[in-house]
Amino acid sequence: MNCLRCEIFLGCLRRSAVWRMGMDGALMGFEQEAVSELYASVWGNRSTMQREFTRGAHGEQFVLRELSMKGTQTPSQLASALQASSGRISTVLSSLEKKGWVTRDIDSKDRRIIRVNLTDSGREQSHRMIEEMRSAICWIFSQMGERRTREFVDLVSEFTTYMSICHPGRPRPTAEQVREAFVERDKRVAEHMAAKRAEN
Repeated sequence: MNCLRCEIFLGCLRRSAVWRMGMDGALMGFEQEAVSELYASVWGNRSTMQREFTRGAHGEQFVLRELSMKGTQTPSQLASALQASSGRISTVLSSLEKKGWVTRDIDSKDRRIIRVNLTDSGREQSHRMIEEMRSAICWIFSQMGERRTREFVDLVSEFTTYMSICHPGRPRPTAEQVREAFVERDKRVAEHMAAKRAEN
Protein backbone atom coordinates (compact mmCIF):
# COMPACT_ATOMS: atom_id res chain seq x y z
CA MET A 1 0.00 0.00 0.00
CA ASN A 2 2.83 2.36 0.90
CA CYS A 3 4.49 1.66 -2.46
CA LEU A 4 1.23 2.42 -4.25
CA ARG A 5 0.92 5.71 -2.42
CA CYS A 6 4.50 6.57 -3.34
CA GLU A 7 3.80 5.83 -7.00
CA ILE A 8 0.70 8.03 -6.96
CA PHE A 9 2.61 10.81 -5.21
CA LEU A 10 5.53 10.60 -7.65
CA GLY A 11 3.10 10.54 -10.57
CA CYS A 12 1.50 13.74 -9.33
CA LEU A 13 4.91 15.34 -8.99
CA ARG A 14 5.86 14.30 -12.51
CA ARG A 15 2.62 15.69 -13.95
CA SER A 16 3.12 18.91 -12.03
CA ALA A 17 6.68 19.21 -13.31
CA VAL A 18 5.65 18.49 -16.90
CA TRP A 19 2.93 21.14 -16.65
CA ARG A 20 5.47 23.67 -15.45
CA MET A 21 8.02 22.84 -18.14
CA GLY A 22 8.39 25.12 -21.13
CA MET A 23 8.92 24.02 -24.73
CA ASP A 24 12.67 23.94 -24.13
CA GLY A 25 12.32 21.76 -21.06
CA ALA A 26 13.15 24.56 -18.63
CA LEU A 27 11.07 24.98 -15.50
CA MET A 28 8.68 27.91 -15.88
CA GLY A 29 8.27 30.78 -13.43
CA PHE A 30 4.79 31.62 -12.21
CA GLU A 31 4.38 34.22 -14.97
CA GLN A 32 4.92 31.75 -17.81
CA GLU A 33 2.87 29.11 -16.05
CA ALA A 34 0.02 31.60 -15.70
CA VAL A 35 0.22 32.48 -19.41
CA SER A 36 0.05 28.79 -20.33
CA GLU A 37 -2.97 28.26 -18.12
CA LEU A 38 -4.63 31.38 -19.51
CA TYR A 39 -4.13 30.13 -23.06
CA ALA A 40 -5.57 26.74 -22.14
CA SER A 41 -8.56 27.93 -20.14
CA VAL A 42 -9.55 31.11 -21.97
CA TRP A 43 -8.14 31.46 -25.47
CA GLY A 44 -7.91 27.74 -26.09
CA ASN A 45 -11.53 27.07 -25.17
CA ARG A 46 -13.60 29.98 -26.40
CA SER A 47 -17.23 29.92 -25.34
CA THR A 48 -20.24 31.02 -27.33
CA MET A 49 -20.34 34.20 -25.25
CA GLN A 50 -16.68 34.96 -25.99
CA ARG A 51 -17.36 34.53 -29.70
CA GLU A 52 -20.32 36.90 -29.37
CA PHE A 53 -18.08 39.45 -27.65
CA THR A 54 -15.51 39.18 -30.43
CA ARG A 55 -18.09 39.30 -33.20
CA GLY A 56 -19.80 42.25 -31.53
CA ALA A 57 -16.52 44.14 -31.33
CA HIS A 58 -15.90 43.83 -35.07
CA GLY A 59 -19.20 44.41 -36.82
CA GLU A 60 -22.84 45.36 -36.61
CA GLN A 61 -23.16 45.22 -32.83
CA PHE A 62 -20.22 47.56 -32.41
CA VAL A 63 -21.65 50.10 -34.87
CA LEU A 64 -25.05 49.98 -33.19
CA ARG A 65 -23.44 50.54 -29.78
CA GLU A 66 -21.33 53.42 -31.08
CA LEU A 67 -24.35 55.16 -32.58
CA SER A 68 -26.42 54.47 -29.48
CA MET A 69 -23.80 55.98 -27.16
CA LYS A 70 -22.45 58.81 -29.31
CA GLY A 71 -25.31 59.70 -31.62
CA THR A 72 -24.82 60.66 -35.26
CA GLN A 73 -21.48 59.59 -36.74
CA THR A 74 -19.79 59.70 -40.11
CA PRO A 75 -18.58 56.47 -41.73
CA SER A 76 -14.98 57.59 -41.21
CA GLN A 77 -15.60 58.14 -37.49
CA LEU A 78 -17.07 54.65 -37.21
CA ALA A 79 -14.16 53.18 -39.18
CA SER A 80 -11.71 54.87 -36.82
CA ALA A 81 -13.53 53.61 -33.72
CA LEU A 82 -13.76 50.10 -35.16
CA GLN A 83 -10.20 50.27 -36.50
CA ALA A 84 -11.54 49.03 -39.81
CA SER A 85 -11.19 50.02 -43.44
CA SER A 86 -13.72 52.25 -45.15
CA GLY A 87 -14.73 49.26 -47.28
CA ARG A 88 -15.44 47.16 -44.19
CA ILE A 89 -17.56 49.91 -42.64
CA SER A 90 -19.44 50.40 -45.89
CA THR A 91 -20.32 46.69 -45.92
CA VAL A 92 -21.50 46.77 -42.30
CA LEU A 93 -23.58 49.91 -42.86
CA SER A 94 -25.18 48.45 -45.98
CA SER A 95 -26.24 45.39 -43.99
CA LEU A 96 -27.62 47.52 -41.14
CA GLU A 97 -29.44 49.75 -43.61
CA LYS A 98 -31.12 46.76 -45.26
CA LYS A 99 -32.34 45.65 -41.83
CA GLY A 100 -33.78 49.10 -41.23
CA TRP A 101 -31.54 49.79 -38.24
CA VAL A 102 -29.57 52.77 -39.60
CA THR A 103 -29.92 55.50 -42.18
CA ARG A 104 -27.20 57.21 -44.20
CA ASP A 105 -28.07 60.79 -45.02
CA ILE A 106 -26.22 63.54 -46.86
CA ASP A 107 -25.29 66.46 -44.62
CA SER A 108 -27.50 69.44 -45.41
CA LYS A 109 -24.60 71.89 -45.07
CA ASP A 110 -21.89 69.84 -46.77
CA ARG A 111 -23.02 67.32 -49.36
CA ARG A 112 -19.64 65.59 -49.24
CA ILE A 113 -20.40 64.35 -45.72
CA ILE A 114 -22.57 61.33 -44.93
CA ARG A 115 -24.29 61.16 -41.54
CA VAL A 116 -25.17 57.77 -40.06
CA ASN A 117 -28.09 57.63 -37.64
CA LEU A 118 -29.90 54.93 -35.72
CA THR A 119 -33.53 54.32 -36.57
CA ASP A 120 -36.02 53.59 -33.80
CA SER A 121 -35.82 49.88 -34.56
CA GLY A 122 -32.02 50.09 -34.60
CA ARG A 123 -32.06 51.73 -31.18
CA GLU A 124 -34.35 48.99 -29.89
CA GLN A 125 -32.07 46.31 -31.34
CA SER A 126 -28.99 47.88 -29.77
CA HIS A 127 -30.71 48.07 -26.39
CA ARG A 128 -31.90 44.47 -26.68
CA MET A 129 -28.42 43.14 -27.51
CA ILE A 130 -26.86 45.04 -24.61
CA GLU A 131 -29.47 43.80 -22.16
CA GLU A 132 -29.17 40.19 -23.34
CA MET A 133 -25.40 40.26 -22.83
CA ARG A 134 -25.76 42.04 -19.48
CA SER A 135 -28.27 39.44 -18.31
CA ALA A 136 -25.96 36.57 -19.26
CA ILE A 137 -22.99 38.12 -17.46
CA CYS A 138 -25.11 38.89 -14.39
CA TRP A 139 -26.07 35.23 -14.21
CA ILE A 140 -22.39 34.23 -14.26
CA PHE A 141 -21.62 36.71 -11.49
CA SER A 142 -24.52 35.36 -9.44
CA GLN A 143 -22.88 31.93 -9.61
CA MET A 144 -19.50 33.34 -8.59
CA GLY A 145 -20.83 35.31 -5.62
CA GLU A 146 -20.25 38.95 -4.71
CA ARG A 147 -16.76 38.65 -3.18
CA ARG A 148 -15.25 36.67 -6.05
CA THR A 149 -17.06 38.81 -8.62
CA ARG A 150 -15.62 42.02 -7.20
CA GLU A 151 -12.16 40.45 -7.04
CA PHE A 152 -12.54 39.27 -10.64
CA VAL A 153 -13.61 42.72 -11.89
CA ASP A 154 -10.70 44.37 -10.05
CA LEU A 155 -8.21 41.89 -11.51
CA VAL A 156 -9.59 42.15 -15.05
CA SER A 157 -9.47 45.94 -14.80
CA GLU A 158 -5.86 45.79 -13.65
CA PHE A 159 -4.91 43.23 -16.32
CA THR A 160 -6.51 45.16 -19.18
CA THR A 161 -4.91 48.41 -18.02
CA TYR A 162 -1.48 46.80 -18.23
CA MET A 163 -2.43 45.32 -21.62
CA SER A 164 -3.32 48.78 -22.91
CA ILE A 165 0.27 49.98 -22.47
CA CYS A 166 2.31 46.79 -22.91
CA HIS A 167 2.83 45.78 -26.54
CA PRO A 168 4.73 42.77 -27.93
CA GLY A 169 8.07 43.70 -29.45
CA ARG A 170 8.18 47.13 -27.82
CA PRO A 171 9.99 48.40 -24.71
CA ARG A 172 8.14 47.73 -21.50
CA PRO A 173 6.26 50.70 -20.00
CA THR A 174 8.00 52.92 -17.49
CA ALA A 175 6.73 53.36 -13.94
CA GLU A 176 5.38 56.78 -14.93
CA GLN A 177 3.47 55.34 -17.90
CA VAL A 178 1.98 52.69 -15.63
CA ARG A 179 0.93 55.33 -13.11
CA GLU A 180 -0.66 57.48 -15.82
CA ALA A 181 -2.53 54.49 -17.25
CA PHE A 182 -4.07 53.68 -13.89
CA VAL A 183 -4.97 57.31 -13.22
CA GLU A 184 -6.73 57.41 -16.58
CA ARG A 185 -8.42 54.08 -15.82
CA ASP A 186 -9.72 55.33 -12.47
CA LYS A 187 -10.99 58.55 -14.06
CA ARG A 188 -12.76 56.65 -16.84
CA VAL A 189 -14.39 54.21 -14.41
CA ALA A 190 -15.52 57.02 -12.10
CA GLU A 191 -17.10 58.92 -14.99
CA HIS A 192 -18.84 55.79 -16.25
CA MET A 193 -20.24 54.89 -12.83
CA ALA A 194 -21.38 58.49 -12.25
CA ALA A 195 -23.23 58.41 -15.57
CA LYS A 196 -24.87 55.10 -14.66
CA ARG A 197 -26.00 56.48 -11.30
CA ALA A 198 -27.41 59.56 -13.04
CA GLU A 199 -29.45 57.31 -15.35
CA ASN A 200 -31.01 55.62 -12.34
